[in-house]
Amino acid sequence: MSETQVQETEKPQFYITEEHHPEHSTMLGFWLYLMSDCLIFAVLFATHGVVGRNYAAGPSPADLFDLSLVAFNTAMLLLSSITYGFAMLQMERNAKMETLFWLGVTGVFGATFLAVELYEFYHLLHEGAGPTRSAFLSSFFTLVGTHGLHVTFGIIWLITLMVQVRKHGLIPENRRRLMCLSMFWHFLDVIWIGVFSFVYLLGALG
Repeated sequence: MSETQVQETEKPQFYITEEHHPEHSTMLGFWLYLMSDCLIFAVLFATHGVVGRNYAAGPSPADLFDLSLVAFNTAMLLLSSITYGFAMLQMERNAKMETLFWLGVTGVFGATFLAVELYEFYHLLHEGAGPTRSAFLSSFFTLVGTHGLHVTFGIIWLITLMVQVRKHGLIPENRRRLMCLSMFWHFLDVIWIGVFSFVYLLGALG
């Protein structure tokens, strides 16, 4: 066989036939993202700790916060974390419809949390306690609003995954995505417990 024929037979390959997605790389990358998010919230908590008592002769937390409403909202978010856990258990059983059901319940609890938070913001603005009223209110709206924005993105992500699971089933890619969202959702619960304790309870009772 001539050299020319060998070159024609051994054609170069411009693609990889084996698995190109390293195992566990998505989870590691998502853990790194969560750590960066922790830094953002750490800065916001630290800022509130510094200026949280600068009321500028305006209303204090005791004047503004309705702890019963905040406790109800906290229960909504904690329940959503439990129902997401149920969804993950059903995913392990490969039960598609049950997984979708519990994801839907999680979304309802998350949407209720957001609705109550928006009501609280509206009430504060109606009372003249907007973010420009004092340093305390500026840090409060920034911290709580940033958390609420994360919950909003989480719900959008949840709906997107529900569509993907309904269309393609519990394939490995969707399982990996559901695991990432699970980490994100539980992370938001932990952050909110800090907000409830540090901002609301210590602010209103301290």
